[in-house]
Amino acid sequence: MQQIRPYKVLIFLVLVLSLLCIPSAFIPADGVKWMGVNWRFLPLERIWVAKKQVKKNIEKIVNAVDTTDINSGLKHNGQSTGQTGMPEGGNLASETAHPLQMSGSAAAKMARFFTALQEAAEGRKISIFHYGDSQIEGDRMTGYIRQRIQQQFGGIGPGFIPAYNVYNTQSFKQKVSPNFKRYTAFWPPKMSSSRYGALLSSATFDVNSTDGTQIPVPTEAWIEIAPSASAFTRARTFSHVKCYYNSCYKSCSVKVYENDKLIHEDSLVADGGAHVLPLSFDHTPNKLRFVFSSTKSPIFTGFCLEGDVGVQVNNVAMRGSSGHNLSSSDASLFAQMHREANTKLFILQFGGNSVHTFKDSSSVRYYVGALKNRIHYIQKLVPDAAIILIGPSDMSRLNAGVFETYPFLPYTVDRMQKMCAENGVAFWNLYGAMGGFNSMPAWVSQGLAGKDYVHFSPRGASIASQYFYEAFGAAYTDWQAKKGGQE
Repeated sequence: MQQIRPYKVLIFLVLVLSLLCIPSAFIPADGVKWMGVNWRFLPLERIWVAKKQVKKNIEKIVNAVDTTDINSGLKHNGQSTGQTGMPEGGNLASETAHPLQMSGSAAAKMARFFTALQEAAEGRKISIFHYGDSQIEGDRMTGYIRQRIQQQFGGIGPGFIPAYNVYNTQSFKQKVSPNFKRYTAFWPPKMSSSRYGALLSSATFDVNSTDGTQIPVPTEAWIEIAPSASAFTRARTFSHVKCYYNSCYKSCSVKVYENDKLIHEDSLVADGGAHVLPLSFDHTPNKLRFVFSSTKSPIFTGFCLEGDVGVQVNNVAMRGSSGHNLSSSDASLFAQMHREANTKLFILQFGGNSVHTFKDSSSVRYYVGALKNRIHYIQKLVPDAAIILIGPSDMSRLNAGVFETYPFLPYTVDRMQKMCAENGVAFWNLYGAMGGFNSMPAWVSQGLAGKDYVHFSPRGASIASQYFYEAFGAAYTDWQAKKGGQE
């Protein structure tokens, strides 16, 4: 066998590298399109000098907030006394580096909300709904915000939860029988009736038929709910449990067991309308199992775990959604559930699922325009409620070996802010609060975000949530000083 001399190998490698340098020298950095493919080569300067990863210094951002006392304060046993869930009080932020940005119309709507919030602290009950993408999945961010708001203004329990939850969550435990099926407005399978309600998800159970026929027979299905020891203290306790359902056309019995002991037996209202099955306790139930039996399943749109008074802060995580699905539920049912919940504020947190798809500024404007239409939908159906839009966090793509902010993310934040100002919506800049352009790599390196360079870790979510709560509290303090007066 002929031996290849080392100098010949070296000459071959030099020739190959020289040939590769030719397209690197003449092809633009963003590539050229040929035969339907975008051809890109490493720029010539990058051949000799590797691109370096930029990491912002976020020490001041991380150290400026204290999240260690989130569970401090009064402990509640969940007993229903008519005033269960009264606030602990405390001091709210009077200023913040990243305030809520509000036009005059947005400030007026927030003022109405703050009035309702003050009344909740004095013994009434209101709801806040936090709709968002996977950034809030599992009660991430929402759980922290809920704890802070309930400590200050009252309320206990995680509030509304799905009839059939498929995500790991810190705030409650749930199991369902194998014959239950989940539907959502934002992910297949979907329901033709769109009767998802305020949570934009629902569940039904499959019914058996007799052997050799298609005649349905009464079939049992169950949903089990329990408090979670990993929840923040306020969410661990509740004294009221409500089951929301609709489209019940056949007799459906329900038995409720607490720790395997039968405590309630009833029948659902079989008129096809939207109804609530309420239960009240003198303690926080450890484990509740709802056992249903019918020849045709109703549509279950969720449960609510709450106290007597205060603020219910409800998490509605919509994995993969950019907010377009906010108008995908039956409008009358969506509005009815929000009326019954006395919803006074919507927090919307979207954009993260679209930023990586934007190719030019027009695609950004199209997306923000579509989001505006969904906001108008909410404003039409729930006109008394205020809206806060939280912009997307910083997110990174891998470019030439380093992680960088997606090119159109800053422009997206800017367009969102302008859209909010023109439509009576408050805006909070999460991207700016994190540190802005190319801040995500620093969050990842400190364990505050995941290796996907998109989602917060639990600690990172707490820091981001604390910044939002400070902006929320500063806006309330400013309103109180100008309109409500000092206590």
